[in-house]
Amino acid sequence: MSAKLEHLSAQLKLALGDTLVRLEHKLDEITVEVAAKHLTVAAEKLKAHAELQFEQLIDLCGVDYSEYADGLWEGPRFAVVIHLLSVSLNQRVRLRAFATDDGFPVFPTLVDVWPVANWFEREAFDLYGMMFENHPDLRRLLTDYGFVGHPFRKDFPMIGNVEMRYDPVQQRVIYQPVSIDLRNNVPRVIREEGAHRG
Repeated sequence: MSAKLEHLSAQLKLALGDTLVRLEHKLDEITVEVAAKHLTVAAEKLKAHAELQFEQLIDLCGVDYSEYADGLWEGPRFAVVIHLLSVSLNQRVRLRAFATDDGFPVFPTLVDVWPVANWFEREAFDLYGMMFENHPDLRRLLTDYGFVGHPFRKDFPMIGNVEMRYDPVQQRVIYQPVSIDLRNNVPRVIREEGAHRG
């Protein structure tokens, strides 16, 4: 690990203190994990700390770990992952928090820390069903208002639940249950390293 990453790691541990659950180094990147209830406090510290200055949120996304590690994952199902950039200090960090309830994943909003989180949180709500407490306008962003379910969840059917089509008799677009048959999916094949790919 480079001296810069070692310094960043030490400063992250110092700044986050008791809110830090885990700090990981992989592929020259640092991921810090905090409990969902400490997400706002951790975000404020990451932004304000003199040696960190993560003033820019680049991305916030949801993750569904239910099929992670070929189904061997035993931890919480849903996490929010935030990528932060310090333009001032030219450094990056990934912040992750897991929801405590798999049936109803809830996180505090980060809109007051980084206003750009607004649409990212709406996207995570729409696609994963994640709720963000105190979000100023939490509503669907990418799917239709009447859409049922959250399409990025691993248990969402690949063919969906409803389809829309133009009905010439009613002269409008209508929604109806999916009329196509389930498809057999080709199982994912993991090849051994160095295997011939012909």
